[in-house]
Amino acid sequence: MTDRVSHEFEPIFDENSRVLILGTFPSVKSRENNFYYGHPQNRFWKVTAALCASAVPVTVAEKKEMLLKGQIAIWDVISSCSIEGSSDSSIRDVVPNDIAGLLEKSRIEAVFCNGGKAYELYEKYCEKGQGAPKAVKLPSTSPANAAWSLEKLIGSWEKEIGKYLE
Repeated sequence: MTDRVSHEFEPIFDENSRVLILGTFPSVKSRENNFYYGHPQNRFWKVTAALCASAVPVTVAEKKEMLLKGQIAIWDVISSCSIEGSSDSSIRDVVPNDIAGLLEKSRIEAVFCNGGKAYELYEKYCEKGQGAPKAVKLPSTSPANAAWSLEKLIGSWEKEIGKYLE
């Protein structure tokens, strides 16, 4: 069943954020937990902890603190959409978040998309629709991307993002 759903989380960023990582839209688990990447099998927190040379955060407060200390901002491309459960392939009727507006009020230097669907939606709605800068597509941390091991994900993300982080 397709539901019309709105994004409920604020972007995580501050004046020191240098990179922005965008997902598509919060999964059902993330919406239940009221925070990004809430599915226990999603490897986002393990990958970003490696980027930040940090222990894997557990609480929302620890996650926010790690990201901000690591100069990483996160948000999602979509503000609201029609979606079946957590299926990115079912996303329709997209209303994008104001990514260009966020970039204008921050020191973010580079935009990265967590997976192909986030990248596709960013290109369509943010680059073309808002004039936001070109983004880099990263392999998805989703458990559905089983072809990528955790080590391979970390290596790929570090190669692309590492040069922007102190």
